[in-house]
Amino acid sequence: MKMQKAWLYEEYGPKEVLKLGDFPVPTPRHDQLLVQVQAVALNPIDFKRRQGPIFPSDFPVVPGCDMAGVVVGKGDSVTKFSIGDEVYGNIQDFNAKGNLKRLGTLAEYIVVEETLVALKPTNLSFEDAASLPLAVQTAIEGFITAGFKDGQSVFIVGGAGGVGTLAVQLAKHFYGASQVVATTSTPKVEFVKSLGADRVIDYTKIKYEEINEKYDFLYDTIGDCKNSFVVAKDEAPIVDITWPPSHPRAVYSSLTVCGESLEKLRPYLESGTLKVVIDPTGPYRFTDVIEAFRYLETGRARGKVVISHFPSKDLPSHVQFQSNSKIIPDIVPQKAAVY
Repeated sequence: MKMQKAWLYEEYGPKEVLKLGDFPVPTPRHDQLLVQVQAVALNPIDFKRRQGPIFPSDFPVVPGCDMAGVVVGKGDSVTKFSIGDEVYGNIQDFNAKGNLKRLGTLAEYIVVEETLVALKPTNLSFEDAASLPLAVQTAIEGFITAGFKDGQSVFIVGGAGGVGTLAVQLAKHFYGASQVVATTSTPKVEFVKSLGADRVIDYTKIKYEEINEKYDFLYDTIGDCKNSFVVAKDEAPIVDITWPPSHPRAVYSSLTVCGESLEKLRPYLESGTLKVVIDPTGPYRFTDVIEAFRYLETGRARGKVVISHFPSKDLPSHVQFQSNSKIIPDIVPQKAAVY
């Protein structure tokens, strides 16, 4: 059985439980693609899943939902993609029955259903494309949950984060909002304005109670609706993408994972109307995944934290491997390392 390098964990805990080890290269089912991963984006769900059993899964687990890469194999019923196609998507369908995939995207090769991915826009790098799927699907779902209509106003809490940066742009260019207001901290005010926000609230200087205008839709991307609800009109929808929502009026918005939603955005991406935002500390190297998680878990990222694929043959000599034959049952010998 062919093996590959992957980041994995065998127990719940902090980022230090992650190990760089061997994992079998998977074989695609009839409806799946085998993709050689070129870039990955990290999301809060990746470390929350690692910290505790919020989704049932067997160990070992390879974290990661978002990826961009090249199709190198496919099942016999796949019709939309060919070998050599450059694709991107979120490979974890959170609404599917059963456990999540044990093999996430922090690996050299992954398998994914063809319905979950889309062709990579031609003007985007692999890093750009990898940064989009889960965040943009989450952002879209919030507007759908709210029943948002063209010409309405929206107040976005957390305009500089992975979802917030996309929500601001979608509100302005995709959903036709009449007014887009977003919050952020002082150093990011001009950045959020550059995304298309009509007004940016510096939350370090202005409290929600000091905002006189009320809005048709309150979109809270950071879970602060217990405080932010005061800016919503009396009957306005309040959407929170964190669970559980901290205000009784708020509705939790999850996401629908599908390649079709990404395809609809293709003209906006290829025209440059919708811009990718990657945190300037990255892209991180494949060997620096623990450091990337450390930064993501501070909550200070601007846009998405991205990992560039780094082939195992090029791993630096200072990464040491130690024997650990229990990582993949029934496949010996195996090796793993803490990096």
